[in-house]
This record gives sequence, C-alpha cells and structure tokens, in this order.
Amino acid sequence: MLYKLRQRAKSEKGFTLIELLVVILIIGILAAIALPAFLGQRMKAQDSSAKSDARNMVSQLESFYTENDTYTNGPGTAGYTGPGTGLPVGNADGQVEVTVAAGGQGYTIIGHSKGGNDFTMDKASATGVVTRTCTTVNTGGCPQSGSW
Repeated sequence: MLYKLRQRAKSEKGFTLIELLVVILIIGILAAIALPAFLGQRMKAQDSSAKSDARNMVSQLESFYTENDTYTNGPGTAGYTGPGTGLPVGNADGQVEVTVAAGGQGYTIIGHSKGGNDFTMDKASATGVVTRTCTTVNTGGCPQSGSW
C-alpha cells in the first residue's frame, strides 16, 4: 500500500491551485510596495535632468558673456545665431527657458522638469549673485527650503 502511494505521488507532477494563488498573491504584494518607490525615483531623475539642463545653460551663457560682454542674444534666447546648445529650449516640461534682463547684464534660467517642478537660476545684474530656487508641483528634487 505504501508502495502504491509513493508511485502515485511520483507520477503526479506540478503545483496545486492553492500554491499558484499564494505565489501570485506574494508577487502582487511586492509590486504594490515597489511601484510607489519606482515612481518616486523617476520623478527625482526628471528633476535632476532639469537641474542639469539649467546648469549647462548657465555655463553656455557665461561662455557667451566672456566673448561678448552681454547676455543679449546669447544661447537659448530668440536672437541667438551661434551653434546649437544641445539643450531643449522652450517653456514646456522637459525644456530650459532663458530670459535676459534689460541691459543684457543678468539672466533668469528656468529648467522645467517633466515631473512639473521648475528650477530657476537667477543672476541679478546689479550684484552678479546667482540664486537658485525651485517650485514644487509634485514631490521630487525640490527640498522644503525652496532652494537647490
């Protein structure tokens, strides 16, 4: 009798329905835990890209200024005729917006994140000091202080 039970057990291969349901339940729980963490990391990456684009535009504007003594018609502005910046210029999400102050001695650069946050670098023409601020629509790479 014991021999017959062993033979029957050896011939039946596979998983029971309950075992499969338990595995599916565990996978669902893990996915529910991991998805919000993944989306948060995606938002931070989009914000980091916007910050990087804004810093790169500052470098290009400062290089332009050393040769021309003005920011007017510099990279990212409507009157710029030099080589391409390699950055997406505009005011939509995922783009960099450049505004030159009157007199051409200061600028405001806004990196628009695809996550909806904006990262601003503002160089006052009078002081020459660059201030960095951010506005948060969604949680991401903008700290509570509003400065990055």
